[in-house]
Amino acid sequence: MNNDLLFDFNVDKAAKTVYITREFNAGQSLVWDAFTKAELLDRWIAPAPMRAKTKYMDFKVGGRRFYAMISPDGQERWSVQEYTSITPKTNFKMYNTFADKDENRELPGSDWDHTFSEQDGKTKVVITIYNESLERMERISEGFRIGFTMSLTNLDDLLATLSQK
Repeated sequence: MNNDLLFDFNVDKAAKTVYITREFNAGQSLVWDAFTKAELLDRWIAPAPMRAKTKYMDFKVGGRRFYAMISPDGQERWSVQEYTSITPKTNFKMYNTFADKDENRELPGSDWDHTFSEQDGKTKVVITIYNESLERMERISEGFRIGFTMSLTNLDDLLATLSQK
């Protein structure tokens, strides 16, 4: 990761909210695509040694992404993301929840709000994650911090590769 790029990860337990701000050394359109196209998401979203596999993704308001994080021994941890708002290239919101392989949701879930902006060739992504329950947030928070930080480093690497093309 380029140490000149902004990275903040804050948890507000009282508000049941996680705040993430991250800069990438890439244009906004490319970063947007990395967050909104399954073929790119699957290349960075899983922290090693896990990998991601999207079963389907329909990026539109009311559409869903159904995907799994797969461990090296083949265990699958499924999730559903339902898109609730999309402003192309600048913002999208989604509801995220764990699920089983048949898409039966495990509630409660969380609301994610992604905002994208570009300045001087760097793109800033601000992600706000509101958890419906403090218990859910506490259960996933430390592992999530580590895993998502690793995933964002994967995204740095992918963006560097795609920017060279």
